[in-house]
Amino acid sequence: MCPLLFVGETDILNQSMSGLKCNTSLPVAMGFMLVGLPYSISLAAQWLYGWPNKPGYKKYMEALKPRRIYCLTRAVLETLKYLQYGRLYFQWKSWYKNDKNREHYEKGITFGRRGNKLDLYHPPNVDRSKDAPSPLVVFIYGGAWGSGDRSIYCLLARQMAEELSSTVICPDYFTYPKTNVLGMVQDIADCLIWARESGAKFHFDKDNIVLIGHSAGAHLCALTTLFLIDAREELFIEVSIQRDIMLAIRGIIGLSGVYNIMDHYEHEQKRAVEYVSTMHKAMNGVENFPYYSPTHLLKKFSQDKLSRVPPFALLHGTSDIIVPVESSMKLSELLTSLSIKVSLYLLPKVDHTEIVTDLMASDRRFYHPIYSCIKQEYKKLLGTC
Repeated sequence: MCPLLFVGETDILNQSMSGLKCNTSLPVAMGFMLVGLPYSISLAAQWLYGWPNKPGYKKYMEALKPRRIYCLTRAVLETLKYLQYGRLYFQWKSWYKNDKNREHYEKGITFGRRGNKLDLYHPPNVDRSKDAPSPLVVFIYGGAWGSGDRSIYCLLARQMAEELSSTVICPDYFTYPKTNVLGMVQDIADCLIWARESGAKFHFDKDNIVLIGHSAGAHLCALTTLFLIDAREELFIEVSIQRDIMLAIRGIIGLSGVYNIMDHYEHEQKRAVEYVSTMHKAMNGVENFPYYSPTHLLKKFSQDKLSRVPPFALLHGTSDIIVPVESSMKLSELLTSLSIKVSLYLLPKVDHTEIVTDLMASDRRFYHPIYSCIKQEYKKLLGTC
């Protein structure tokens, strides 16, 4: 009987230990999910992209604040939704590498003082030997002033050339840390100089140029235009050339753009990404935000300079959490108050990425609604409707 009693007691003891393990493992798992995982993700992001701009040990104290930890973790986890673009990624990779597609575009044309490259996309179904030169679209991609590559936008440029019946060029430009925002503006201005010099060779109308930009690219389109109107010496371009470029720019179409840098910095602070973001670094610090803000420059312009500002068309998705819709709304209000032509489109349920990725393929969800707005405004800018 003793051995049997001993076995029974052992079973009870094992069951008790198993229950204890179960009861303790759940709190440990919950603790890891609620504390360990957020702190690990947030600290890894700050280690990779930048600690808070505080002296000495204070930067680590700031980095460990619970609000910053959880807000930054949320922002990092939100990037996982980009996995849904995996199919699109392989599509553009394959298309860009396929030499058979070279009939549609000219690849890797060198331009500018830094030897950047651009790709030029011809409008399909156009006989370049007989038809009149097509208008020109210059598409400036975004990437938070710190990333981007023209090859990513090959499908977009191809579709845009077809939808707008225009030549489309997509240039690369130096980004942070290779340069600051002024350097980016110089690169885009160099691209426009190249366009003015190359119209006859590539059969496009050098006097009919529309700038289209997304996110940071929309900001750079606006800023470059205003710098050219202001004939800035820091562009290191002759005033007469700057004037000629401006006469050729028919308008700007901004997709989810940033136009007031301080407003956007405050939005980044709410999301706890202001230190990992490249924005303030590319702007050379908070003190230079007004210098790089289109809204600030517009408020300082004389009436003569305001009269030379081209029309704007602003598109923004209402589901955008990266750049809030208020960015375009406020610029629209300012332009209206300054008697500058502007159209504003608020696109329901469109987020910051979809407004550009859905322009890459006709089967994308928002392809037709977005292009409908762009085509309408494009015709107005060119005076063809």
